[in-house]
Amino acid sequence: MKRIFLFSILLLMGCMQQAPSHPPVGGFLGEKEMADSKNRTKNLNLMERQQIQEWIKMQDEKFYPMNMNYWVNDSELQNNSRKADGEMISYQYDIYDFDKVKLYETPKENINVSFGHFEELKPVEDALRHMNKNQEVILLIPSALGFGTYGDQDKIPNDMPLIIKLKVL
Repeated sequence: MKRIFLFSILLLMGCMQQAPSHPPVGGFLGEKEMADSKNRTKNLNLMERQQIQEWIKMQDEKFYPMNMNYWVNDSELQNNSRKADGEMISYQYDIYDFDKVKLYETPKENINVSFGHFEELKPVEDALRHMNKNQEVILLIPSALGFGTYGDQDKIPNDMPLIIKLKVL
């Protein structure tokens, strides 16, 4: 009986696999993990940028690159004066995937917010700083500038490039 018991324990111990260790939430990654993550992000960004450029070629509308590495359908947007922190703005936007499927039924809307004091996708904030009242633009955003590796935990999955139709109210 003792032999069966010992054999069972040894068999169970042999079948157990060492669980990979993960840093705690907010913990630190090692150099190898950081390098892997950096390379993955770089490769994903290059691939998405190529896919977006191919998508642009198939459109009737022209899109122009912005300094922040997204595209906009207004060739002069970057030349407009830039709004400073503290200026107020009201705006709304709809989010689409690259199949032009609207991801949320109602637009995201912010009324009378102050630049420098609201959290928004960086390309949205960048475009808003150059837009005038009642102006509308379309932004093409790689996932790294959108909701990135985690998505928005709702309708936008991880690593999804986005189309944003943005309007200043």
